[in-house]
Amino acid sequence: MARVFVYGTLKKGQPNYKHMINTAKGLAKFQGRGRTVEKYPLVIAGKYNIPYMLNIPGTGHHVAGEIYSVDDQMLQFLDEFEGCPDMYQRTLMRIKVMEWEGKGNAGEARAADEGIVECFVYSTTTYPPEWVSLPYHDSYDSSGKHGLSYVLRESR
Repeated sequence: MARVFVYGTLKKGQPNYKHMINTAKGLAKFQGRGRTVEKYPLVIAGKYNIPYMLNIPGTGHHVAGEIYSVDDQMLQFLDEFEGCPDMYQRTLMRIKVMEWEGKGNAGEARAADEGIVECFVYSTTTYPPEWVSLPYHDSYDSSGKHGLSYVLRESR
């Protein structure tokens, strides 16, 4: 099992969360909520209003999201879904646990006590330079006050 941090449309209540609970695509178990230890720019970009975390450590905000434990099948699905490695790149990042749900084993409890876990995150280094000037968000909600509703793939 691998740990993945999602900050955009794959979170609970967001347009693509259905993929996280579709066991035909693999298993994803919600572990808790967290924020990136380093600051990153989270922007909403492109004609489909897609959230992107730009891989520019030290700029932007501590991005909020959800931590999941996923099996190899789900990780492979997420790689394909996220267009990895062209659109997004899957990298390890340190995530500060804000709220922990998975008290399953001693390793998870220890990580939660220390407050920081390593997770795979889909961020990008392959973006148009003008995205750096877009507004930075600390968390993402498709129907947030930014007014940039995500366009589902089936509606494109």
